[in-house]
Amino acid sequence: MNYLLKRNMKALLIVGTFFFATGFIQAQSVLGVWKSIDDETGAVKSLVEIYEKEGKVFGKIIEILDEETEDPNPICSNCKDDRKDQPILGMDILRNLEADGTEYVDGTICDPENGKVYDCKIWIDPANPNTLMVRGYLYFIYRTQEWVRQGDSEK
Repeated sequence: MNYLLKRNMKALLIVGTFFFATGFIQAQSVLGVWKSIDDETGAVKSLVEIYEKEGKVFGKIIEILDEETEDPNPICSNCKDDRKDQPILGMDILRNLEADGTEYVDGTICDPENGKVYDCKIWIDPANPNTLMVRGYLYFIYRTQEWVRQGDSEK
């Protein structure tokens, strides 16, 4: 009887560890829906779905939440690339990020408000798996925003 109890406990421990590890890995993923937060006002501006395509990570705007936006279907009139005069809703603002350890690097981010494209990297905040750090670079100058995983309570 003691042998069966030990064997069942060991199996339960292995299964429990598997589910805990799976949940932890999933919680650490950059993939999913994120609330983009204006770093100056703290307002939620949009929902961005981060997804993987052909081994690279992209992010597209799936909902615009900015209350100051008067146009319900704004376009990127200031964009200089293929996004010029395209709807912001559905636009890939994050492109071609590649995994490098716990970060995704060597991609770009487009700011649809001014049309500028910056080098970019993203990573999960080690202190909070529901916070995505989004850093845009222009040469050696950078700005980092914190985005919040959709469904997580407000900061």
